[in-house]
Amino acid sequence: MSNPHDTSQPTECMRDDENADGKTKLRKWLNMNFRIEMTDGRVLIGVFLCTDRDANVILGACSEYLKSNDGETEEPRVLGLVMVPGRHIVSIQIDDMTAQRRNASIMNDSMWL
Repeated sequence: MSNPHDTSQPTECMRDDENADGKTKLRKWLNMNFRIEMTDGRVLIGVFLCTDRDANVILGACSEYLKSNDGETEEPRVLGLVMVPGRHIVSIQIDDMTAQRRNASIMNDSMWL
């Protein structure tokens, strides 16, 4: 039986507030460039489109970066739309360098017009 004098907030309401904060963060991250490191050493960089309860992530316009045996990063391989299983994700970062590289490329292209 519940205590009628108990004024503490139910746990369910607290979870709803936490979920709202998480949803707000996810909405802010939509269409941002993400850098995902995977358990096999690959790095994927692409546009964050969505995720699910299992931490699977969908990236658009994704490129894959591999490290060669001597530690240098090889040329990227364009993958396009990718689903990254959550169990294979080591880390996720917002990738500001992609936007900077894209802007630099646009500036270089416009110089030739």
